[in-house]
This record gives sequence, C-alpha cells and structure tokens, in this order.
Amino acid sequence: MTPQTQQKPITLLICALGGEGGGVLTEWLVDIALASGYPAQSTSIPGVAQRTGATTYYLEVFPVPLAELKGKRPVFSLNPVPGALDGLVSSELLETARQIGNGMSSPQRTMVISSSNRTFTTAERMEPGDGRTDSAPLLDVLRTQSRSAQVFDMGEMAKDCGTIVSAVMLGAIAGSGLFPFPRKAYESVIQHGGKGAEASLRGFDRAFKQVNTQREQAAMVTSLLSDQELAAPAPKGLGPDLARIFPAQVHDMLALGHARMLEYQDRTYADLYVQRLQQVLAAEQQADPASTQGYATTREMARWLALWMAFDDIVRVADLKSSASRWQRVSGEVKAGSNDLLQVYDHFKPGAPEFAALLPAGLAARVTRWDRARVAKGKAPWAMPLKIGTHSVFGMLSLRLLAKLKWLRVRGSRFATEQALIEQWLAGVVQGTPQHWQLGHEIALCGRLIKGYGSTNERGKDNLMHVLEHLAAGATFASNDLRAAAIAAARSAALQDEAGKALDQMLVQHGAPARPVKAQPIRWMENPHRKPKAAKAS
Repeated sequence: MTPQTQQKPITLLICALGGEGGGVLTEWLVDIALASGYPAQSTSIPGVAQRTGATTYYLEVFPVPLAELKGKRPVFSLNPVPGALDGLVSSELLETARQIGNGMSSPQRTMVISSSNRTFTTAERMEPGDGRTDSAPLLDVLRTQSRSAQVFDMGEMAKDCGTIVSAVMLGAIAGSGLFPFPRKAYESVIQHGGKGAEASLRGFDRAFKQVNTQREQAAMVTSLLSDQELAAPAPKGLGPDLARIFPAQVHDMLALGHARMLEYQDRTYADLYVQRLQQVLAAEQQADPASTQGYATTREMARWLALWMAFDDIVRVADLKSSASRWQRVSGEVKAGSNDLLQVYDHFKPGAPEFAALLPAGLAARVTRWDRARVAKGKAPWAMPLKIGTHSVFGMLSLRLLAKLKWLRVRGSRFATEQALIEQWLAGVVQGTPQHWQLGHEIALCGRLIKGYGSTNERGKDNLMHVLEHLAAGATFASNDLRAAAIAAARSAALQDEAGKALDQMLVQHGAPARPVKAQPIRWMENPHRKPKAAKAS
C-alpha cells in the first residue's frame, strides 16, 4: 500500500545532535507539506542521551490533500509510538541504534536512513585504551530491525558541500519517497532559506541521488550495511617495490604507515620503517608458512610501529598546528566566509623535557638535572607559557620555523631513546613469533599501550617494557600458549586504569613482579593566609 492510498498519517522520527539543525529540518518538512496542500503536525522531544543534547523531532503527514478531505481534519498524535514509525532518519549511527533499542523501529514497517559517522560518547573517550563502540553490531541492529535501511556518511557529505547536515537529511528523506511531495517542493523551501541556500541545495542534491538511486536495489542496500561502508578507502601510493615485498593483506596499513613516515621525517626514516616491518614479516613467515593467520602480526606491527615512530614532540605539534588543512578545518568549523576575519590563538606550555628532547644526550641531561633540582627545592617544573596567534604572519612564521627543525629531531636525546625502546619491542616480536605465532602477535598488539603525550606516554612505555622483561622473557610458563595469554591479559589490564592497579595484580597473578613504585617529589607550599608571628619585646 503506497503512502497516497493509506488512510493514516505517515510518521517520521528525526534524530539529531545539538547544533545539527534538526529543528530547522522539521520546520522545512512542515512547510513543504502545508505548501503542497497536505495536513501535517510536528513535535520536538528534548532528551539527554549519553552525549547530552540529543533531541528527536516527530512529524506526522496525512497523505491525502486537504482539498480532498471535504472539510474533515485528521487527528494527529503528539508522540511517536514504538513500532509504529514509517521512517526514522538519524544523523549519527549510535543514536540510530539507541532509538531502535527503544523499540521505535519495526522490521515490518520502518524505513531507516542513518549516517554512518560517529560522535563518540563520554564513556568511549574516557577509556585508556580504544573505547570506541564497534560499528558492526550497530549495523546489524539496523539490518534486522528495519524494513529497509540506507547508511552513508552524512557528515562528510555535508562538509564536502559546505552545508549543515540537516540539508543532507532533507535530501535523503526526499530521495526515499516517504512523503508524496515533488522534488521541487523540497528545493523551494531551501531556496527561501536565504544565506547558504546554494550550499544547502548542493547537499540536498547529493543526498537525494544517494538514496533515490539505491532505494530500489536490494543488493546495494546490503552493500551499504556491510562493514565496508564505514571502512576508510584503500590507501593509494604504495610503490610497486613495496607491493612486491609485502603480501596484499598488509598493503593498506603499510601504505598509511609509509606515508606517515615520509610526512613525519624523510625517506630515510620511511626506509627504516620498512626494514623493521621486513623483520616481522620474515619471522611470521617462518612461524606460519601457509599464512593461515593472514599476516595479522605484520599488519598490526605496520599500524602500531607507524604510530610510535611518529611520536609527538614540539616539532610535530608545530607542524600540525601550522598546516593548511588545519586552517581549513577550523574555518569550516566556525563557518567562516570569504569576507570574514578569523583569529586563532594557540596556547603552548613547553617545559624542560620538551626542549631537552631536541638536544644531544649530554646537554639534555644537564637541562633535566637543572629542572629536577628546581623541583627538589619545592619549585614548580620550569615551563614557558606561550600564546601564539596563528592567524598572524609572525605567529605562522614562528610555527613553520619550528616545524622545519626535523633535522634537529634525529640528533636529539628523545629520538635516540624512542628508537632504543622501539628496537626492544621489535626484538620481542621478532624473537617471539618463531617460537609461537600467538606469542609474537600478542607482543605486537602491546603497541596499543603507547599513546598520548607527557606522563601518559611515559607510563605506557614503562608498562610495555615491564611486560616485555617479565612476561615475554622473564617469567616461567608451562607453554607458549600460557605465556601469550598472560601477555594479552596484562595488556588488557594496563588499558583499564591509569593508576595501573589492574596491571600490577595481573603481573603478580602470573608470577611477575609488580611495577616498581616511582618516587614523587614533595612540594612544600607556604600558606598565604598564615599570620606572621609577632616580634617579642626586648
């Protein structure tokens, strides 16, 4: 039964996050319905999902024009009824799954159109490890709990078109054929929107074609719901020489890592990355000559090795802060027009460790001792607070000059320290893989412990080195299977809490010593409210 012949309202639930224009989208649809001669009613339902600020909008449109009702008026509902929706449109994948979890979607009735992009929740961001929710189960929910479903990246489409996501959502609704409105009616309401109408029409057109072309093709719908929908496109630029050396299963990660090394440092550093990966590949081929594991260890090393080798320092930060892509992103986020003036200030506070990192070992040690002596006397660690206007010529030149110090990085003390630690980890993987494939794989996955900067980064490296020394090599196990399982358990424990209590318990449980307690300086602060003692009379 088509919407035009059914004698009940067409129901639509719109799910958006704060600032995405869900209210504007709802007003557009109501205006379109009334201008086309159809009765309609909408209500907004403010809510506080995990991110706070998630708001839903409910719309009902009676599919019979007012002129044909002969004075009668349909009765609309103020709230959506679970399982009684004809359509559900959402700008974020987890929000879509949340509404489906509330029972809003029906496998027999509801058409779901969802963006594939994610806005991570607070709980996801708080995890020391990778706390992101896997998208595959969310897509399974959409597939099983909807009559039909289409998923594409609305946020990226809106960004490409220079508009907001509500215009893209409107195009998706129009392309779905849910309502009996002609395309011109949708475009007309956008054209009367004033500033930004041209960009909104571009976003509308892209989404309309995306949905309209595919809604009658079941095979394409299945493809949209596959894991490939959310996966990044296969990277390009992998040279034929590298493609011949490494198996196809590693090519995507290798291409990304190799490109990262070229951007981070130079060709020599990228060659070092490849040489290290070749050692892992040779060890894995020895342990798994039939490649039954799909070169998973080499692939994981390609990922985590690239991230570690491109460690953050003041040169890297300056390079990222002064990049053209960053300025374009900031301009896009604040919706700056061609005639708008945009000022961006970046705050930095480099301390003695950051400066010592670029100095040779001898000078670095002197700077570090000087700073530690300050702390020992009760003073705060030395730091240089900076506020740099990256919109100004002076500010941008300052950052670009600092970014050009890549040649100094390789001569610095931190570079040597990082490479030594990387070699220890690499040796653990290369030596452990021939003994037992799973053992090498678990050691490779320990690269996840290296993340962040400052104390977080140092803590991750300390944890990794402790696991290598006392579990990968030190403790005695009845089999390599048990050793691999212990390393996996320790890695998971290290990612549970920053204090490392779970890691220490897991280490002791497997016969390894807990991490040594690090000495922390005690700083004595004078009480500013203490009254001075009165002088005694002589």
